[in-house]
Amino acid sequence: MSSQDQVLVSFLSHLALSLDGAVLGLSLAYVTVRTIRKFTFTSAALRKITHAPSVSVSDLRSLLDDTASEDNGNNSGDDRIVIVRGTVDAKSAVDGSWKAFWPGVLISRESGDKGVVLQRTQTCIYSELKGLFGWTSDLRAVFMKSRRQRESTSLRKVPFVLIDVGRQSNTEYVVVNMDGSTHPLPLTTVYHKLQPINPPYTLLQAFFGGQYPVGLLDEEKILPLGKDISAVGLCSLRNGIAEIKSCEDLPYFLSDLSKNQMVVDLSFKTRVLFWSGIVLGSMSVGIIGYAVVRNWNRWKQWKQRRQLQQQRQTVIEVDSQIDDGDIENVPDGQLCVICLMRRRRSVFIPCGHLVCCQGCTISVESEVAPKCPVCRQEVRDSVRIFES
Repeated sequence: MSSQDQVLVSFLSHLALSLDGAVLGLSLAYVTVRTIRKFTFTSAALRKITHAPSVSVSDLRSLLDDTASEDNGNNSGDDRIVIVRGTVDAKSAVDGSWKAFWPGVLISRESGDKGVVLQRTQTCIYSELKGLFGWTSDLRAVFMKSRRQRESTSLRKVPFVLIDVGRQSNTEYVVVNMDGSTHPLPLTTVYHKLQPINPPYTLLQAFFGGQYPVGLLDEEKILPLGKDISAVGLCSLRNGIAEIKSCEDLPYFLSDLSKNQMVVDLSFKTRVLFWSGIVLGSMSVGIIGYAVVRNWNRWKQWKQRRQLQQQRQTVIEVDSQIDDGDIENVPDGQLCVICLMRRRRSVFIPCGHLVCCQGCTISVESEVAPKCPVCRQEVRDSVRIFES
């Protein structure tokens, strides 16, 4: 680990442990809240997928017809969550028109594979050489390189449908509506190539460092024709044609998993999130409680020190106001019984004893349970005596 990394780690640790760990406790509390929200979302999605029917494309229409008849009696919509397992095919292949002779599919430029979704990613890999006069003082950084990446992604889609798995008949199909979907897609990588770049290297880069590209990574991923996938979403009949669209409350839309695999995956995630929330919540409560108690005690100690400083300041001010006659030529019977230096000036109330000077009287009254030094009766107040 370089010196700069050590400084960064030290700064973050001091920041997390500041205020006796209050910052760390609040950070854990924030993570706990996010974990609980994610647990709520995942558990709700698990219930929906568990109760959602899993059907084939040919059985979907009968299910939607039954749902529509029930909903008509209840005056409600006919959208419902359904899991449909089918094979990917282009929509132009089932239109039944002249478009079937011109299939609307996407073709990979590099591999020639056909699909309905084509994603191309170009990643430019940069290398930064930290030279001798760079920001780090470690001389080994001249030979160390930190890689950075900059990528650009383009995504193309064409309308497609799901047909029955293993059937050649296109009479039954369901249209996949991709509008507004942000769910990950089960894409297949068909092209992957890293092309090295040999940039010119100068003497100035050796001394001052610099950033330059070292490689270009080209990738193409497609959703190929004939792939078996599961579509999870809101399904309904639109002009007599079954259509399925994504649901924001579900973590899946198009997936390679079956319903049972989705349930197992979500069940595992739910358990992990549940226990993670309990552990993180307990840690955050404990750390925040410890920080509150520690800072409360520190505040009380600071307040007590502040009061003592104010009392000392008051005594100093009183001492500065005491006449020299209170110290010099004082008979023994009129000396303060505490300091034995100054003249008795204050009378305690309610006992009425005139036994202390003004400074010692203030010290007695500043105690938690002030008592007269003679009769040990509780002192409520004092009155200073002036000689005319």
